[in-house]
Amino acid sequence: MTEALQARCQPLGERAVLLDFPGTPATLELQRRLWRLREQLLDAGDVVVDCVPGMGNLSWVFDPDRLDGEAACARLMHHWQAQLDQPLAPLDTGRLVEVPVHYGGEAGPDLAGVARHHGLSAREVVRLHSEADYRVFFLGFLPGFAYLEGLPVALHTPRLATPRRAVPAGSVGIGGAQTGVYPCSSPGGWQLIGRTALPLFDADSQPPTLLQPGDRLRFVVERCDG
Repeated sequence: MTEALQARCQPLGERAVLLDFPGTPATLELQRRLWRLREQLLDAGDVVVDCVPGMGNLSWVFDPDRLDGEAACARLMHHWQAQLDQPLAPLDTGRLVEVPVHYGGEAGPDLAGVARHHGLSAREVVRLHSEADYRVFFLGFLPGFAYLEGLPVALHTPRLATPRRAVPAGSVGIGGAQTGVYPCSSPGGWQLIGRTALPLFDADSQPPTLLQPGDRLRFVVERCDG
């Protein structure tokens, strides 16, 4: 596999190492193998502090009193090569999370601009966005912020030239080839097309994030102004 040929491990400080694949796109197959690798590492026991999958990579945080960076990289590469010999199970449909969205208006101030950029009507943008099936590839940027695979190519839109200083919690945005939901108020440069009242992060819940890698997601039109 090309992933095996391009696998690289490098230190991230004294307590972590990064497995990545330079030049290899973050496909669903690669993500699934990284999710499985994470489970295997967490099951491996005592030296593991945490494993964090990213977009086409995985960070492994280990106990520096039991392992050093060189040994951690060797162990990580061993686990990666070993699991490549194991076929992936048939793709599970995964847990489906439906996210109700108020598109346009004050909730989605950039909807009209996205529509103009693509030569579409606002309602066509909403239809394309809400009819797609998405898969959570990883969580990052903010607690509970899910990076999703599945945005139709017809909706790939450049980020804002000047980011906003504050994006409201629940805002649904498009940034390049990605779409996602801001779980809390934050600066951001994505094109905002709607907003949801569904909470994506709750520090008192277990787990605190509503979405998990591998979950499926559908945006449901609750209202459309535009």
